[in-house]
Amino acid sequence: MAAQTGLAAPAPVIRSDVPAFRPAVLSAEAAPFAPLGTDGWRLGSPSDAEKQFSRCAARLRALRADSGQLREELNLLFDQLLSENYNRAFEPNINIRPEEVCSLLRHTSGLVPLSQEHLVVKLCQLVHHLLNQLKVIMDEKTLDVLVNYTTGALKACSSWTHSDVLLALSTIVYGNGPQCHQHLSHLLGEDGVLLLYSSPTQPNMELRRVALTCMANICLRMPGQPPLDDQYRSVSFSVFLKTLQSPKPPNTDELFYCMVVQAALKGLQCCLSGGKWKFGGAEELGSVLASLKRLMFQGAPGVNVEWPAVLYPAPLPQYEGLSAPKPAEAPKPSETQRDATGSGKNSGNKKRKSRGKGKKTSTEESRGDDGEENDREAVPVLQKVGGRDGGQVEAESLTKLSAPSLYPSWKRTSSDSEFSDPEGSAQCKLRLYHGRVRQGALHCLLAVAKGVEKRTLYGYWSSFIPDSPPIGGPPPLTLLTIILKDPSPKVRACALQVLSAMLDGSRQFLAVAEDTASPRTSYTPFSFLLATAVRELHRALSLALLAETSPQTLTQVIKCLAYLVANAPYHRLRPGLLSPLWKQMRPYVRHRDVNVRVSVLTLYGALVTTQAPLPEVQLLLRQPEGSNSSSAGSFTPKDSALSWRQRDSVSSPSRTSPTPSPRGPRTPAEEDSSPPWLLQLCVSLVTQPREDQSDSDGGGTGGGLALEPSPVRLEALQVMSHLVRGYFSLAQACLCEIGQVSARCLGETDPSIQLHGAKLLEELGTGIIQQYRAENNVPESSRVPMSQVVLFWSEVLSGPLNRALQNEQHPTLQTSACDTLSSILPQAFAQLPDKTQLMCITVLLGLTYSENYLVKTAAVRALGVYILFPCLREDVMFVADTANTILAALDDRSPNVRAKAAWSLGNLTDTLIVNMESVGVDFQEELSDMLLLKMLQAATRASADKDRVKSNAVRALGNLLHFLRQSQLSRAVFQRPLEDAVRALVKTVQSEATMKVRWNACYALGNAFRNPALSLDSAPWSSDAFSSLCHVVTSCKNFKVRIKSAAALAVPSHRGCYGDMERFSCVWRSLAKALENSEDTNDFLEYRYSASLRHTLSQALLHLLSLSQQQDMPALGASLEGEEGRAIKEHLIKYVRAEEGGGEAEQGEKEAGGDSSTPQQRVGGLQQTLIRLKELQAEAEEERGKEVVVQFLEDLLKSCEEP
Repeated sequence: MAAQTGLAAPAPVIRSDVPAFRPAVLSAEAAPFAPLGTDGWRLGSPSDAEKQFSRCAARLRALRADSGQLREELNLLFDQLLSENYNRAFEPNINIRPEEVCSLLRHTSGLVPLSQEHLVVKLCQLVHHLLNQLKVIMDEKTLDVLVNYTTGALKACSSWTHSDVLLALSTIVYGNGPQCHQHLSHLLGEDGVLLLYSSPTQPNMELRRVALTCMANICLRMPGQPPLDDQYRSVSFSVFLKTLQSPKPPNTDELFYCMVVQAALKGLQCCLSGGKWKFGGAEELGSVLASLKRLMFQGAPGVNVEWPAVLYPAPLPQYEGLSAPKPAEAPKPSETQRDATGSGKNSGNKKRKSRGKGKKTSTEESRGDDGEENDREAVPVLQKVGGRDGGQVEAESLTKLSAPSLYPSWKRTSSDSEFSDPEGSAQCKLRLYHGRVRQGALHCLLAVAKGVEKRTLYGYWSSFIPDSPPIGGPPPLTLLTIILKDPSPKVRACALQVLSAMLDGSRQFLAVAEDTASPRTSYTPFSFLLATAVRELHRALSLALLAETSPQTLTQVIKCLAYLVANAPYHRLRPGLLSPLWKQMRPYVRHRDVNVRVSVLTLYGALVTTQAPLPEVQLLLRQPEGSNSSSAGSFTPKDSALSWRQRDSVSSPSRTSPTPSPRGPRTPAEEDSSPPWLLQLCVSLVTQPREDQSDSDGGGTGGGLALEPSPVRLEALQVMSHLVRGYFSLAQACLCEIGQVSARCLGETDPSIQLHGAKLLEELGTGIIQQYRAENNVPESSRVPMSQVVLFWSEVLSGPLNRALQNEQHPTLQTSACDTLSSILPQAFAQLPDKTQLMCITVLLGLTYSENYLVKTAAVRALGVYILFPCLREDVMFVADTANTILAALDDRSPNVRAKAAWSLGNLTDTLIVNMESVGVDFQEELSDMLLLKMLQAATRASADKDRVKSNAVRALGNLLHFLRQSQLSRAVFQRPLEDAVRALVKTVQSEATMKVRWNACYALGNAFRNPALSLDSAPWSSDAFSSLCHVVTSCKNFKVRIKSAAALAVPSHRGCYGDMERFSCVWRSLAKALENSEDTNDFLEYRYSASLRHTLSQALLHLLSLSQQQDMPALGASLEGEEGRAIKEHLIKYVRAEEGGGEAEQGEKEAGGDSSTPQQRVGGLQQTLIRLKELQAEAEEERGKEVVVQFLEDLLKSCEEP
C-alpha cells in the first residue's frame, strides 16, 4: 500500500561512535538520566520531531501535482510524518507553529487526488495525527479547504476509506460546527452521509462509531462561540437518542457496541450542555431519562430488569419490574458457582487484599477506572482491623450485609479461575468500557439536570432518588445504588455530581417535606414521602462516607451532603438527622487530602447556616469536644483509614482528635460559657501551624511553622462567619479571640485571607447590632456588655483595618473594610474617642471619590448608615457634608453607586424628619436652603432612573416635601422644583414600575400631605396627586400598594385639604369601591392582605366622615343608602369591633397619622362624629343627605354596642 520509508536497519548493539559517558553521582538531587545521541543532542529532544517535521514539510511544499514519482514521494513523506510523536505530554517543549501545520495541510490536500484512495487514507490519518497531537486551532481558510476535501472524499471514494475520512473530519470539525454551516446540509441534511453511517441499521460498527463521533464534535460548543443551528442540533439529538434506545445488534462484539454507545452519549452531552432544554416536551425528556437510567447500570452485575422506554413525571416512585431470565444471557457455571461461594472464602479475601496493594503500580494507575476499582475491596479489611470492639462489630456487620452487593462476582477472583490470561484481559477491558458507558450516561444526566427547569425535573426525582430504605424485595435502582455499589470511583463521583446538581436549588421543593406528625394510615401524604426521601439520602450518603476510600470521590460525597443539608427543611423534620452526621464528620477534618478537609468545612458551614438557629445544631455546638467519646466507636474503622500516618507507627495524641481533649468533666455552667468546638477548630486551622508537613497538598517542608493551606484557612474563616451569623449567642463568648483572628488575617499579605478577615469582623458587628435592637427582645444579661463592645471596636479601629481601608491595590478589600465600618453599634460609636470617630468619617468621605465603583458604593452606603446614628444626625456640618457627597454620587455613571446613593439620601431625609420632630425649627433654620433645593432637584432626577434607584428617590422626595417650611415654599426658586417633585411622584404612582417603587411613591405622597405648609386645596398639582391615589386604590393588582394609597388618602387632617365637593366625593367613592372589591383577586398571595386592606379602607372612610361638611352630605347620603351603604356598614362594624386586621393594617393606620386605637376609642370617635354632624346647618337638599348619614352612623353605633 505504501512505499518503503527508506529508514536504515537497526545498528549493532556495540558502536564505536557513541561517546563515553562521564561518571555521575547518584543522589536524590541529581538530574534525571537522559542519554546523548551521536550528535550530542539528547535523544527524544524536541529538536528531533521539529527537524523531521521541517524537513518533510519543506519537501512536501516543493512537490507539485505534475511532479515525477509524486505517489512514491507522498507515501514516503506521509510515513515519516506519521512515525513521529508530536504529543506535548511526551515532548513538552515542542514548538511547531499552527500556521506551518495549516499551510502544510492545505498544500498537501491539493496534491492528493481523490482517485488515489490509499493516499487519501494516509492524508486523512496525517490530518488527524497532526491536529490531534499538536492541538492546532485552524484558521477559516484551512478549515474550509479540509472540510471540502474530506466531504468530497466521502462522495468520491470507496466505502472502505470512509472510516479514516470520517476520523479526519471529526478532528477537523471539533468545536467548529457553526463555522461549517455551508457543509452541514450535506452531512446532516436529509440523506446526509453522517445520518446514513450513524443509523442503527448500519452494519459496520466502526463506521457508525466514527460517524457519531463526528456528529458529536460538530455539536460541541467551544467557549465564546455561537451554538450550532437549532435545526442541526435537533437532528443530531434525535440520532443520538435513537442510538441509545436501539438494542445491540445480533452477533456484535460487546466492546464495539460500548464504543458506539460512548460516542452517542458524548454527542448527547454536547447537545445538552451550555443551554436550556430545547428538544421537545415531557415525552422526549422522559425518553432521554429512561435511556440514561438504563445506561447508568450498563454492565452492572445482577441487574436484570425490564427498563421502561419512557419515564413519566409522577409524585410516586416508579419501580422497575423484574424480567424473566434470557437463556442466551445465562451466566456460566463457573460464575454461578463463584456467586454462591466466593464471598465466604478466606482465600478470596487474601486475594482481594493482594490486588488492593498492587493497584498503585503505574500500569494499573494508567488504566483509569480499572486501576481504582480495587479501592473498594480494601474497605472490609480496614474495618475489620479496627482497634475498638464497637468499630469491629459494626464493620463486620456492615461487611456481612453489604459485601454480596458491594463486591460483584467478577471481582471475587480466586487462584483456580477458569479464565486464561487473554480471557481475563478481555474481561478487564469489557469492565473498563462498561464503566465508561456508565460514566458517560451520568455526564449526560448531569447536563440534563443543569439544562432542564428545576420545576420540571422535580417530577422525575422518584426515578433517581428512593423515598424509602430497601425493606424486602429487590431495592429500586437509583443514583444511590451507583454511589454505594459501583466498583469504579469515577462513576461513583459522577453519580454524586448528578445528585448534587439535583439537590442544588431544591430548597423550595423540599420545603414541603414534613414528618413531625405520624402519617395517616389511609394514605401517605406527599410531604411525608419527601421527608422519607431526605432521610434515605442521609442514610445512603452516610454509608458511602464510611465505605469510600478514593479521596476524590470522598470529596464528592461530602459536597453532596453539603447540598443536602443546605436545602433540606430540618425544622419540619424529626430531630436526629444532623447529630450523627456532625459526629461522623469530625475525624475527616484532619484527613490527609486537602480537598477532603475543605469539603468537610464546607459541610460544617452548611450545618450552621441552614435554618439557623436550629435547636439540634445548638445542642451540638454546646457539646464539649470529648462528649461523643461513647459513640466514637462507630467511627473507629474509618479513623484507621484517615489516620494514615498511624498505620505503621504510634502516632502523637494530637492526631487522634482535632483539638486537645478536655481536662475533665465540665459542669453545665462551664459548658454554657465554653466556646463551641467548631469555633475552636476553625481558630486553630486559621492561626496554628500545621501538625506535620507531609500532606498530599504539597505543603512546605520547613519544620512545623507552615500554616494550613490557603483553601483550608479560607473555608475555616467562612465557617466562623456562618457560625457568628447564625449562632451569635454561642460565639459571643469568644468575641475578643475572634477579633484577634480577624486582625491577624487583615495583617497578612494574602488578599483573600484579608478579605475573609474583614467579612468576619462585619459579621461580628452585625451580630452585636442585632442583639441591641429593641424588637429582638434580647435580655440585658445576654448581650455583649457595652464596655466590651467599645473595647472591641477601639482595638479593631486602631489595628490593621486602617491599612485595609487605604489599600488601593485591592479594591475588594477596601469595599469589605467599608462594610465593616458600617457595622459598628451606634451606641458604641458614640463612646469611641473623638479622634477615632473623626477618622471613620474622614476615611469614608474620602473613599466616596475612589475610582473603583465597588469602593465608592460601599463608602456611600456606610455614610447612609452613619447618618442615622443619634450622635451624628444632629450635627449640621456632618449632615451637610454627607448630603453633598451623596449628591455627587447620584450623578455617577455606575447604577450600583446611584442605587446606594439614593438609599443613603432616603436615610438622610429620614434623619431630617426625626430632627424636625426632636430638635425643632432650630435645626431647620441651620440647614442651608440651597442644599435642600439641590437635594430636591437631585431626588426628582433620580426618580426617573432605574427602579432600584427610583424606589429610594421617591422616598427621599416624600421626606423633603414634608420637611420644607413655609418660608422656603414661598420663595420663587422653590416653586418649579416643588411642582416637578410632586409630578414625579404622581407619574411614579401611575407607572408600570415594580410594586416596591409604587408602594414607596404612595407612601411619599402621604408623607408630603403631612406638611401643613403645602396648599393642597389650591396647588395646581393637588388634583393630580389625589386622582392618582384614587386610581391606584381601586385598580392596582398589588394589595400592599392599595393599602399604602388608602393610608395616604387618609392623611390630610382638615377638610379644606381635600379641595372642593367634587374632589372630596371622588375620594369617598374610590375608597368605597375599593372596600367593595377588597376580596377580588386572582392571586392567592395577595388574598392574605385583604383583611389589612379592609382595615385601612374602613379607617379612611371614617376619617372622611369625621371631616365632612354640609356641602358633602348629598354625595355621602347617596352612597350610604341602599345596598352599597349596607355593605359599607358591615365592613365598618368589623373595623370598629376590631374583628379583623392586624400588622399591615395597624402599620397603615400609624402612617396615616394616628395611633393604633382600641374598639372603645373607635366607638368614641364615631360618637363625636355623630354629634358634630347633627349640629351642622344644612339646606333642603343637604338636609336629606345629612339625615341619611346621621341615620347610618346611629345604626352603626347601635350595631357596634350590641354584645
